[in-house]
Amino acid sequence: MRVTVVVALVAVAAAIVLTTGCAQPAPALGLMDVAERPAEKALLAGIRAYEDGQYPEAEKQLGRALQTGLVSPKDRAAANKYLAFVYCTSNRLGDCESAFRSARRADPNFALSKSETGHPLWGPVYKRVLQGAGGPPPRRTTGADSTQVAA
Repeated sequence: MRVTVVVALVAVAAAIVLTTGCAQPAPALGLMDVAERPAEKALLAGIRAYEDGQYPEAEKQLGRALQTGLVSPKDRAAANKYLAFVYCTSNRLGDCESAFRSARRADPNFALSKSETGHPLWGPVYKRVLQGAGGPPPRRTTGADSTQVAA
């Protein structure tokens, strides 16, 4: 799961570099630059808290990340994905479904990995969201990394 954090940070750095414009070369942004932004810092803290089983803290940090303004659509989708997981684990299925919908709105290519889709708590909720959205997103290239999508 720590790989997901690194991948998310790399995606944020790439998005920032790509959106700075072509008029003048932007100074190179490093991982530490992005990780110190309030929204991205809260996202990382939320993911860490989730992975450590600290669901109330994860919910707080992930909500803060979304409210503070994550730059990358993939990061907004990731924050909503982890919120969906938190909601489903606490039997808040309506909130879980809403968070998955928010993840899809943030990033239309958002998709759970095969193993995440098969999870007994949030898998059925995610599948219901997909059915209401007109079908699944693009096929995943790997089961371990929920950020890679097949072209």
